[in-house]
Amino acid sequence: MLVNICIAKLHRATVTDADLNYVGSITVDEALLEASGLMPGQMVQITNVSNAVLWRTYIVKGQRGKGEIILNGPPARHFQKGDKVIILGEAWVDAKEAAKMSPTVVFMDDNNKITEVKKL
Repeated sequence: MLVNICIAKLHRATVTDADLNYVGSITVDEALLEASGLMPGQMVQITNVSNAVLWRTYIVKGQRGKGEIILNGPPARHFQKGDKVIILGEAWVDAKEAAKMSPTVVFMDDNNKITEVKKL
C-alpha cells in the first residue's frame, strides 16, 4: 500500500510576488528546494497563514539566493506579496518506508533566507 506523506516543510515563507497571468504553479528559490529536498514538478500544499486559504500545485525552480516565493496563475487571487505561507511537500511512498521517514523543516527569515533546517 502507498500512503501520501509530508516529506518537507518550508515554514512561514514570505510570498515575494503573485502573477495571475502565469500558467500556474509556485516558484521557489533553488536554495530552499535544495535545503528541503523538494524538487521542481513536485506537488505541494500551500497554506496562507494570513487568510487560511489552502492551495495545491506544483513547484517551479526559482533563481538561487533571490528568496523567491511566487504564486502563479489562479492562486494569485488568494496569495499576495508579503503573506506568510507554509509549504508542505508531498510524496507517495510505501507504508513501511513511510514509518521510517520524518519531514525536513526549513525555517527562514522575512527575506526567505534559511535560518535553520531540522528533521522532525
